Amino acid sequence: MLKKISAASIGILSLLSANAQTDSSKKATTTFTGSVDAYYRYNFNDPKTGTNNLTSFTNSVNSFELGMASLKVDHTVGKVSATADFGFGKRAQEFSYNDIGTTLTAVKQAYVSYAPSDKVKFTIGKWATHVGWELLDAYANRNYSMSYGFSYGPFFHTGLKADISLGGKSALMLGVANPTDYVSAPNSTKVLLAQFSTGTSNDKLKAYLNFQGGTGLSQFNLVVNGTVTDQLSIVYDGSLNTSKIGTTNSSWKSHAVYFNYDPTKLFGLTLRADYFDDRKLSPLLAGGKSVFATTLSGNVKVDNLTIIPELRLDNAANAIFTKGTGGGTKSTASFILAAVYKF
Repeated sequence: MLKKISAASIGILSLLSANAQTDSSKKATTTFTGSVDAYYRYNFNDPKTGTNNLTSFTNSVNSFELGMASLKVDHTVGKVSATADFGFGKRAQEFSYNDIGTTLTAVKQAYVSYAPSDKVKFTIGKWATHVGWELLDAYANRNYSMSYGFSYGPFFHTGLKADISLGGKSALMLGVANPTDYVSAPNSTKVLLAQFSTGTSNDKLKAYLNFQGGTGLSQFNLVVNGTVTDQLSIVYDGSLNTSKIGTTNSSWKSHAVYFNYDPTKLFGLTLRADYFDDRKLSPLLAGGKSVFATTLSGNVKVDNLTIIPELRLDNAANAIFTKGTGGGTKSTASFILAAVYKF
């Protein structure tokens, strides 16, 4: 495996050398973007211990919380570009959970890219995963709370990838990376990455077939995004994951469907139906086996600000949630009021 990677690296370096050029007349561009999000979450079970939250980024109860403050810098000159994306807050810490206690938790993404042609681009560094529909940044999602598939799927990859245009609306991504969610590899094992994307000529239907796999790991993911009308769109996101790495032995599948309705440019609704099946009863759901969560989120837009009132109901096969002073229950309901600002 390492010999193949080394051979591929030598080939890429040769291509870079053959295409390298210096031209001081090329114009450089720099773009700054950022965001801030904060929220309040209340759980109607009123747990005295715990939060009745088994997904990412909203692990609080009856408390105002800062999600994340972010700043992203993109710089491009000629065929070369670089991105540095920083985040501060609990959202960023949970995203880079393997680096807690280090400055790396603030680095959401950091990568450099080289495009020898308009058909191929090489990228090396750390980037958000291609797997799934939801993203780390709150402004990129219509629901504020996260799905189970996102929470237990990969967050990011650190490695080398190639994006290849296949003509028309089709493209292919191939890559090799450290073990999932590691900036610095804990061992020599590497993960293979792949994505095939395509769509109709009018972009009303887009599909992404995603994969990550290696020794002891296999995950297939399908995302389909369909535009029904100017006001209504539907998205499907499904994964099948099997992991046998060290003491970790898990197998799960997830299905999420998003119904997005925007009656006006200033107001929208998203209903997410989210099913997660912990097929081998591993500790992912603390013995819950399966969960079905229904989330209804409003999106109220005021210039660059989006206000998200959200109601969520989680139902599990077993009594894994807490009620009051500690009694077990199969269901729990939560309300979130979030504010997300992007600049």
